[in-house]
Amino acid sequence: MKSKYLALALAGLMLAGGCRATDNTGTVTPTAEEPVATVAAEPTEEAGPTEEAEPTQEAETAPTEAEEEHETGIKDVFAEHNMKAGTCLTAWDLRNPLVMDIVSANFNSITCGNEMKPDYTLNQKKSQEEGHVVVEYGQDTINILEWCKENGMAMRGHTLVWYSQTPEWLFHENFDSSQPLVGREELLTRMEDLIRGNFEELERLGYLDMFYAYDVINEGWMEDGKPRQCHWSEIIGDDYFWHAFYFADQYAPETVDLYYNDYNEQFKADTLAEFAATLVDEDGRSLIDGIGLQAHLYTSDDMEQYFDAIDTLAATGLKLQVTELDVCLGKWQYPDEKNEDTLKEQGRFYYDLINGIFERVDDGRVEMDAFTFWGTADSTSWRREYNPMLFDGAFKPKYAYYGAIQDRENAGFDE
Repeated sequence: MKSKYLALALAGLMLAGGCRATDNTGTVTPTAEEPVATVAAEPTEEAGPTEEAEPTQEAETAPTEAEEEHETGIKDVFAEHNMKAGTCLTAWDLRNPLVMDIVSANFNSITCGNEMKPDYTLNQKKSQEEGHVVVEYGQDTINILEWCKENGMAMRGHTLVWYSQTPEWLFHENFDSSQPLVGREELLTRMEDLIRGNFEELERLGYLDMFYAYDVINEGWMEDGKPRQCHWSEIIGDDYFWHAFYFADQYAPETVDLYYNDYNEQFKADTLAEFAATLVDEDGRSLIDGIGLQAHLYTSDDMEQYFDAIDTLAATGLKLQVTELDVCLGKWQYPDEKNEDTLKEQGRFYYDLINGIFERVDDGRVEMDAFTFWGTADSTSWRREYNPMLFDGAFKPKYAYYGAIQDRENAGFDE
């Protein structure tokens, strides 16, 4: 496969001068839940931009010797540890050959960046007409799912119950945000309709068997150990967590693992471990299969603190997945300048993080069957000002890429 991604990307660069770049997973303007990443005690939240912007395309440069000779893609390295390697896609990415060449060469698992969030999957007009929540995927969502099906990609579902990127009208009488909020029992019914409807829609469209995991609840806990205040908790109560997993357990096929997904996990590990233990049915059977670690990290973060959190969560006996990894240069609100030294530091961070996870998986301390990077290139990242991804603005591999594939010689280590 003599650097398949490189040959394709270089060819694409000559053809795609007018490509548009996006934030987070392909768009530039962040939505209400824009993350601010994980550092110190500052909270971060997952990105969810929804508008496109012009790319910040870097100049094409000649391939290095390492690029010309490297034959191993990310998915090949992770397969050696019995793990899928994933990334996120948006509808915009499908139109960018540079992104898609990288995806095809390096990944075998996909998470929709935006297109399976409730804002994209719920139909207000039909819900009002039929008197119950109607789930109906738009063409952008179907286009991603169809590409994944045609290209043999496994899928992570993201996400069902979330305080953000969920339409306000869902919580109001007659599905009309100008009317009063509904009560507890009605919102529980709507939650059940939302969850059941997503799985029924996937089955109706012929995509359900592609999914191996689904985020049931996203970002429900704060760093102080308290549940996040949102319509779900305000109307139903804090037991909305339990009901969401109970409904998902009813309607998801056995082949789909059910996950709780969150950011700043290194500051929430004890809270999440205690919370997961409460998700059992009346017979004591667990309703949750795994915990998703968003891993929006910085090169200034404490690696040992992060591994301690992984070990704490692994001790629950649940599966873990890294679900949205990116590693920003610098620290929260203070990006480092991009230069040879900072890019090498980033490469070493990626190498050490993934190496530490591989060691834990291989010796049985951590059960992890998938690992997802949140994007591909710096120029299309939701945090482009921090240059967090594996490929640069010209879609060429960085030290970070070689860190990801565990090529220590090219990952920024000087010895």
